Amino acid sequence: MKKSHLKTLFSICVFGLLTVPNASAQIQNADVLNAPIDISKDFQNYLNTFYFADELASFDPATGKGTIKYLRYNYKTRQAFNNMMMKPDVEKANEFPTTEYAESPVLPFEIQFVSDRTVRIKTTSGPQFHPQKESLMLVDGVAPNHPELWKYSKIEGGHSYTSKHGRVEILTKPWHVKIYDEKGKLLTSTLHDTDFKNTYTPTLPFSYVRRNSDYSRSMGAAFSLEPDEKIFGCGESFTQFNKRGQKVVLWTDDANGIQNETMYKPIPFYMSSRGYGVFMHHSTPITVDFGKYFSSANEMYIGDDEADLFFFIGEPKDVLDQYTNLTGKAAMPPLWSFGFWMSRITYFSEKEGREVARDLRKYKIPTDVIHFDTGWFDVDWRNNYEFAKSRFPDATKMMSDLKKDGFQVCLWQLPYFTPKNTLFPEIMDKNLAVRDRKGNLPYEDAVLDFSNPETITWYQGKLKKLFDEGVAVFKVDFGEAAPPDGIYHSGRTGFYEHNLYPLRYNKAVAEITQKEKGYTLIWARSTWAGSQRYPLHWGGDSETSNGAMSAELRGGLSLGLSGFSFWSHDVGGFATKSPENIYRRWTPFGMLTSHVRSHGEPPREPWLYSKEFLEGFRKADNMRYELMPYIYAQAKESSQKGLPMMRALFVEYPNDPGAWLVDNQYLFGSSMLVAPLFEEVEERDVYLPEGTWIDYQTKKVYQSGWHKIKAGEVPIVVLIKDGTAIPHIGLAQSTKDMDWSKLTLKVYASDKTTAATAKVFLPEGDAVQEIKVTKNGNNFDVTANPLNGKTTFKTEWVK
Repeated sequence: MKKSHLKTLFSICVFGLLTVPNASAQIQNADVLNAPIDISKDFQNYLNTFYFADELASFDPATGKGTIKYLRYNYKTRQAFNNMMMKPDVEKANEFPTTEYAESPVLPFEIQFVSDRTVRIKTTSGPQFHPQKESLMLVDGVAPNHPELWKYSKIEGGHSYTSKHGRVEILTKPWHVKIYDEKGKLLTSTLHDTDFKNTYTPTLPFSYVRRNSDYSRSMGAAFSLEPDEKIFGCGESFTQFNKRGQKVVLWTDDANGIQNETMYKPIPFYMSSRGYGVFMHHSTPITVDFGKYFSSANEMYIGDDEADLFFFIGEPKDVLDQYTNLTGKAAMPPLWSFGFWMSRITYFSEKEGREVARDLRKYKIPTDVIHFDTGWFDVDWRNNYEFAKSRFPDATKMMSDLKKDGFQVCLWQLPYFTPKNTLFPEIMDKNLAVRDRKGNLPYEDAVLDFSNPETITWYQGKLKKLFDEGVAVFKVDFGEAAPPDGIYHSGRTGFYEHNLYPLRYNKAVAEITQKEKGYTLIWARSTWAGSQRYPLHWGGDSETSNGAMSAELRGGLSLGLSGFSFWSHDVGGFATKSPENIYRRWTPFGMLTSHVRSHGEPPREPWLYSKEFLEGFRKADNMRYELMPYIYAQAKESSQKGLPMMRALFVEYPNDPGAWLVDNQYLFGSSMLVAPLFEEVEERDVYLPEGTWIDYQTKKVYQSGWHKIKAGEVPIVVLIKDGTAIPHIGLAQSTKDMDWSKLTLKVYASDKTTAATAKVFLPEGDAVQEIKVTKNGNNFDVTANPLNGKTTFKTEWVK
């Protein structure tokens, strides 16, 4: 090929990248604006100095406070048989004057007991002159300390604390903290340099790094991993479900899709199959190497100059309960939010909004929310909290009319303001944006500084005005690009504030919503630890593909294992028009998630596809609306217990080894097992935990183990646990028109089963009630109804 032709081809490619929408998304692992910060690199840099935790220098058992002596190391290189090796070696002090600085510093260590299942371990790499009095991540700002729940005893070589659920040993030299369950099984332990004497692989023990570039410090909390141990959580991670063998970077990022390793919703929490969970109580960048580099070492590289770690002992439900006791449980969303949300990019006018509402009712697609995305302003994407008068002549009346017909209105917005935004001058004049080191803006946009109370007051005032006009909920979009080098009103840089930004953002919107509307509800994309208190969150900008559908499930399961009860995703995918065959299979998956929204590149409305698709969509939607009593009761119980509505099998079946291996199916609530179709097939392999299971659609009965199961009329596999009564309600086009005084209990019971239970939570109720039914001939009769006088039940034995 001639050079001129190559030049022309190159120009066409470059022009295409610059002009095609979404083609210029951030390349991963490149040093570009807002690229995730991988702290682990500092622990591999031979220019830096390392301090290994060596021995317990002092300890007061009554207070749990003491000190640790650290030894100084540097990497040394050695060439052997044409292979260069790099290994830590003891290093002398390099400071001057030599009398002023410690070669082997002795630094604070503390252990606290939050509950009889929760242990807190704190270490520092230097004096803390500006400690945080309260933490936004903790539900009460501070963690309780209950040392009376643990009994102390002196043991050979150290100290021991015991509760009814576990034991903690603190060994003096070599320094170790070992955590056991109540049966004496070692769950995990800190790693000391002596633990690596039997390997040639240079691995860092519990330590901290001092960067030679600026003398800043970061902690490296190293703990053991046992054979066959599996790790789950870390937020909405779309990579392999089991994190063992992976390196996970916890940095809030606009992931530009859901099939890469970065995350909109990283959470510094994980749980182990051995019976414990860990919360890394930090907002700095964190990288965790779960045995990727060295299979027996869990290296938590924490950007902070201290380590503050909470360990929770127990099975998954215990761990989630304890973690959410500490960081907060999800508020219970309003009933209408569990209905279907109709959206696209974007409805541009009142006329379009009214038309879609009319057609939803015309085609009998049960719906509760219509969402207006980026186009309700004068200029698309230019968020100024004002409806475009030319296209929305009377937005208040529109929303009032829609509400009468059972539709709530959701509006899109974001916390970034371009220089052409009419609010930009006001934001700058009032000093409401994040600044750089000179006092200017880090970006061309003004990014609201939610660490500033005045910013929150100003911002919430804008939302209140729209609430007054009739808006029901706001889409809390973006939030992942808080400037890492910015200077915040809190006095901290983005190194500490970047990851906290989504939590501050979520909180600001949720609190004004609660104040003005009486419920806590948002629709957010980014999070940090504690964001689960402010439901709900959706799964980001997914691709329209089978792979994305599968990744979406892994991300939702991982987020659920990180303390989030409620989660949704864009049904059919987001990035392009959804292919009909994918949209058809994705729809029932969405309908059997805590919340459901169709959104993305148009068209999204089911009547704009084939007649067969419309009928299939309606059946899946009808299924959800008839299941609303089950969904609502499971939601309430999940919010109370810190459980995800869409949960991994092992949450309910922790003693089933097979349940820990499955990531392509899930439990929707406690009793309904769901297996979506990720390919254009009619059947799939499904793993059933212990017991008997009954197909929700075909009524076929299965025992535990692997089965190839054919989907029913709705293209998804759904099974119910034997002995479960699933409450149903009469079909309505909106939740506001549902009649909760008459419910049907569909009893899923094998021939040998004589009793079943249902869980019901009424919209005006205060607790989840258990309804019991007993077999009587060819049906089941209600034998215990605590809702007598409020609801009557009809029973149907499904067989």
